[in-house]
Amino acid sequence: MPKPELFDLARSIDAHKDSMTRSREDAVAGVRSGLISLGEQVTWRAWHFGVPIRMTSRITQMEAPDYFVDEQVTGPFRRFRHVHEFSEDSHGTTMVDRIEFAAPFGPVGRVVERLVLARYLQTLIETRNRHLTADANPGQQASTAD
Repeated sequence: MPKPELFDLARSIDAHKDSMTRSREDAVAGVRSGLISLGEQVTWRAWHFGVPIRMTSRITQMEAPDYFVDEQVTGPFRRFRHVHEFSEDSHGTTMVDRIEFAAPFGPVGRVVERLVLARYLQTLIETRNRHLTADANPGQQASTAD
């Protein structure tokens, strides 16, 4: 898949909703469909760990089609920053996700981050990336880092 196409797919609200049906994610405010762009925000409602969650994220940086960054404005984390990076070579396009987050709850939150949240978030991102690249060429790569 060409880099610009994957870049747009990764910022598609509709593709994100389709990839997160298991957690029943839905865009309930802000950009609710189509492509989200620099300075725009979306509020997601979802179920994680059997608990309803609301999180508003804003696109704080974007350099199409190389990268974009979304950051939590309000939500369950003390801090949440998601960098989406795209590169292309003769083998196809590589998408790398870098997530920086901090759980609430002080010292207990740090233990939860390491034991539960890091793995859970990695699984969510990998599921999303598999969905986004499902129709891609065999050379397509989807990666998760950090």
